Amino acid sequence: MITTATAAFRDALPMGGRLMGLDVGTRTIGIALCDAGWSIASPAELLRRTRFAADKDALDRLIAAQAVKGLVIGLPLNLDGSDSPRTQSVRAFARNMAVAGLPILLWDERWSTQAVTRTLLDADASRARRAELVDKMAAAYILQGAIDALAMG
Repeated sequence: MITTATAAFRDALPMGGRLMGLDVGTRTIGIALCDAGWSIASPAELLRRTRFAADKDALDRLIAAQAVKGLVIGLPLNLDGSDSPRTQSVRAFARNMAVAGLPILLWDERWSTQAVTRTLLDADASRARRAELVDKMAAAYILQGAIDALAMG
């Protein structure tokens, strides 16, 4: 099941459970995890992309190791809310990940990278450090937004 509706996603997870957030880029995938009670998201890993099969294997191993029950994937919409070529690529990625059987929530991520970059700049992080952290922090930002919405009802 792939949805943009938090209610449908929540209904697919009646017992809650740990969620994984993904910020899918062309070269990397930022990964974040939250607790089973959906209270806080934390940056976890940065996966350097190769072939989809290898990327999926790495994600499947992490999903199994962390007992993940659902995925929240950032959807890079245009500022006006319309799809872009990048949006279509992420939708295809989600469809390919859906074969794992986990419910997938596509979450609007239009401002995630900018918000995280601002935070890192405010923390005076070097350009190299920002490059290392931004994708997995963006995944945590995306996941936190989703779990906040899920918790509100």
